[in-house]
Amino acid sequence: MPDTAQRLRDATPDDVPAILRLIQELADYERAPDAVEATEAHLHTALFPPDPATARSHAIVAEVTDSGGNTQIVGMAVWYVTFSTWLGRHGVWLEDLFVQPAHRGSGLGTALLARLAQICVERDYGRLEWWVLNWNEPSIGFYRSLGAAPQDEWTVFRLDGDALTALAARS
Repeated sequence: MPDTAQRLRDATPDDVPAILRLIQELADYERAPDAVEATEAHLHTALFPPDPATARSHAIVAEVTDSGGNTQIVGMAVWYVTFSTWLGRHGVWLEDLFVQPAHRGSGLGTALLARLAQICVERDYGRLEWWVLNWNEPSIGFYRSLGAAPQDEWTVFRLDGDALTALAARS
């Protein structure tokens, strides 16, 4: 990897094309290349509503600047606030963490997670949580190295598509 400077920052509306590109790269990595339905318009609406106080989802980007002064977004963390009734406090749900393969091992993944942990501590949030695919051993190893513990006594359930519509019609 050439000499680079790295930094994290909160995403801006101008970052949406890069975030969508990283989402597609993540889907490719997770063996679901056709699963991404998000568009730039969806991301603008979700991440940057007209009233910033109403934002329910957030993104942090990791960028590198090479020795020639060229800056590129190479990683992201997309997250939102949760609530634990047992803790009586909020937390952070990390929806997606992705660093391009060429930049893995550079500390950007750790830095993104550390920034989210910092947000939790600053806001007195009790948890930082996320999912990882069972087959993704490199990520599982990375998360364990940071002290994260799997919560495998829980089973994830999801309603979407026709099942979601059918249940909504019952109300």
